[in-house]
Amino acid sequence: MTDLRASMYQAAVRPPGTGIGAVVVEFTNVSGQPCVVQGHPTVAGAGNGSPQRNRPLKVTPTGSTSAVSVAPAGKAWTKLTFVQVQGEADGYCASGSEPVTYPTLVVGIPGAGAHQVALEDGSLAECDDKVTVTAVSATKPS
Repeated sequence: MTDLRASMYQAAVRPPGTGIGAVVVEFTNVSGQPCVVQGHPTVAGAGNGSPQRNRPLKVTPTGSTSAVSVAPAGKAWTKLTFVQVQGEADGYCASGSEPVTYPTLVVGIPGAGAHQVALEDGSLAECDDKVTVTAVSATKPS
């Protein structure tokens, strides 16, 4: 769906550790008509910024879903929280797995397509290829 434009920024509330840890994905309706979104997004890391080299992350959904009507120029949000990298410099994963860094993510919304998004201020580092996601909401998460 080309009616939505996605952007991503660091969440105000993040887990402890090194790096970003949590982001908010903001969807803006760029069409002249209302649209409806609902559900929990899918998330994949895009290796080297290439969506065709996506690495799907295991999504743990939180919160109940409901239809969100997004007016023209209106917004909807979801929050993504990652298994945080620990330590300084290169960091490490508490599980023993290797940390992975993604320059961009591909976030899929049921019925609204996949959107490639990047942070303006850095890359995402995560452990264990896992992410917790909130349902798409009309309320901006912290």
